[in-house]
Amino acid sequence: MSDTLIKVVRFIGLSFLEPLIRLIKGEETRKNLILVLKKIIAPIASVLLFLGIWQTGSSALFNKEADYRIEKAFNEQGQEAAETMKACIESGDISCQPNTLPSPSQVKESFFKLLEDHKVISADKKEFKEKTAELNKTRIANGKDAIVYTGRPSFVDQIWTSIKTVFAGFLLAIFIAVPIGVIIGLSDTLRSSFNWLIQIFKPVSPVVWLLLVFMIVKTLTKDSESDSAFIISFISVGLCSMWATLVNTAMGVSTVDQDFINVAKVLKLGSFQKVFKVILPSSLPLIFTGLRITLSVAWMVLIAIELLAQSPGLGSFVWEEFQNGANDSNSKIIVAMFVIGIIGFLLDRIMLTIQKFVSFNKNEGI
Repeated sequence: MSDTLIKVVRFIGLSFLEPLIRLIKGEETRKNLILVLKKIIAPIASVLLFLGIWQTGSSALFNKEADYRIEKAFNEQGQEAAETMKACIESGDISCQPNTLPSPSQVKESFFKLLEDHKVISADKKEFKEKTAELNKTRIANGKDAIVYTGRPSFVDQIWTSIKTVFAGFLLAIFIAVPIGVIIGLSDTLRSSFNWLIQIFKPVSPVVWLLLVFMIVKTLTKDSESDSAFIISFISVGLCSMWATLVNTAMGVSTVDQDFINVAKVLKLGSFQKVFKVILPSSLPLIFTGLRITLSVAWMVLIAIELLAQSPGLGSFVWEEFQNGANDSNSKIIVAMFVIGIIGFLLDRIMLTIQKFVSFNKNEGI
C-alpha cells in the first residue's frame, strides 16, 4: 500500500512527502527523519518565519501611520483632537483606522468575507433565475433574448472568468505556435528567415499587444453583440505567451535524431505520417517545456491585460479594490495576490502531470 502511495505522490509532483511515508513505514528511520526535517519541517518553519516578518512589518507600518495621524491632529487642532484621534484608533473604529499593509489575520478575515459575499451573490443569482424562468421561456418562444442577471460578479466568479480567459488564450497559443513551430523546425531556410521576426516580437510588452488587438477586434466587432472584452483579453494573452512554445517546438523538431528520419524514409512514410508518427513524438519533451512556460506567462500577463482592458477577472478585481480605497481593500488585494500565485502553481503542476503522461521525459519539474 505504501509503495503505491509513494508512486502516486511522485506522479503528482509531491515527492517531498515520500520521506514522511517511508518514516511512518519504519524504513531507514535516521535517513528519512533528516529528509523530513529538510523537505517538510524546514519549509513549514520558513512559512512561519514569513508570517512573523509580515506581522511585524504590518504592526510597524500601522503604528507609524497611527502616530502620523495623531501628530497631524495635534498640529492642526490641538491636544484634545490628538487624544480623540488616539482613542478612536485604539477603539478599532473603521473610520479612523490607518489604511496600510494588512496583517495576516486581516487578510484571513477578508478571505472569508469574500467567500460569504460569493454565497450571497450566488443566492441572488439563483433567486433571479427562478423568478425569470417562466418569463424567459415566453420571450425565447417569441424570438426575444432572455433576461440575464446583470449584478456584480463575486470574487469566486472572477477567478473562474480569469481561468476561462487564460485557457482560451493558451489554446490559441497552441493552435498558432505548434503548427508554425513544426513548419519552421523542418526547414533550416525557414528558421533563418523567420528568426528575426520571433526575436523582435517575443519581448513585446503585454500592453502593446493589448492595444494592437484592441484596434483590430474593435474594428471587426463593431456590429457584433459578442463579448469584445473577453475576445480582446484572450487573444492578447495568446499572442503574448505563445513564443516559448513556438521556439521550443521549432527546436525540438529541428533536433530530432536523424536515425528516426532515416527510418521514416525506409518505411516510405508520407509527410503527414512522418510528422505525426516520428517528429512530434520525438519533440514532445521540448514542446511541453514550451507549453509549461507559455501557460505560466499567460497567467502572469492575464492579470495585467484584464486590469488594462477592464474586462471581468482577477485583474479587474484588484484594480477596483485599489480604486475603492476602503479600509479592507488592501486585505482583499493581498487575498487576490495569494490566489493568483496558488493558481499559477497549480497550473504548472497540471502541465507537469500531463507531460509525464504523454512524453518520455522522466525529469522532475521544478
